[in-house]
Amino acid sequence: MSWYKTLATARRVLTQLSHDRRTLALVLLVPCLLLVLLKYVFQGEPRLFNNLAPMMLGIFPLFMMFLVTSIATLRERTTGTLDRLMTQPMSKFDLIFGYALAFSLLGLLQASIASLVTLGLLGVTVMGGTLPVLVVAVAAAFLGTALGLLVSAFATSEFQAVQLVMPILMPQVLLCGLFVARDHMARPLQWLADFLPLTYSVDAMKQVTLNASVTTVLQRDLVVVLGCGILALILGSITIRRQE
Repeated sequence: MSWYKTLATARRVLTQLSHDRRTLALVLLVPCLLLVLLKYVFQGEPRLFNNLAPMMLGIFPLFMMFLVTSIATLRERTTGTLDRLMTQPMSKFDLIFGYALAFSLLGLLQASIASLVTLGLLGVTVMGGTLPVLVVAVAAAFLGTALGLLVSAFATSEFQAVQLVMPILMPQVLLCGLFVARDHMARPLQWLADFLPLTYSVDAMKQVTLNASVTTVLQRDLVVVLGCGILALILGSITIRRQE
């Protein structure tokens, strides 16, 4: 693996993204607008919104980066760009980690804006402070990027990439503890939730919201989220293939 080639790939992807204003608006603005909408949905219950909004910062970046990464990578494969890159003296790891770096930087920007809107404009307070919230949101964006790159290797069209949101992400949203505390779920669902990475992203936001210091549970959650992201990148580099 060559860091020079990885950085060159990331620079090319970021250059392409900078010319796609609609995608940038989708990634950077939509999560903020949804959080503002959520604020007014719970206008009569500010305490509930204060507890819910940080957890959404562990979900929105993952969702958005999953969609954008999977569709953008799949488009490069279907248009032949990926085939041409794979003919160059570049390993699959250089390619996949270059994409991951580019989209992770975009995720960093998205998570930063959403966190500032939530903690500043919307007045949400968390015990842990701004920096831990930002760290967890960026980790969620990285996980979404990695899962999107992995999924793009199996989808054959952009429509299929969007369809994969339902079987891959929606069960995680339902089981992560956002709607019902996990210890109130049926025992088999609790076991299943323990194997889903979004569970740890949401739990990390809960830890930041409720604790002023960095807890061992928060450290564990971040390790799991980042570890799952790295594992997804490795699997994506192995499974990536040319367009047939």
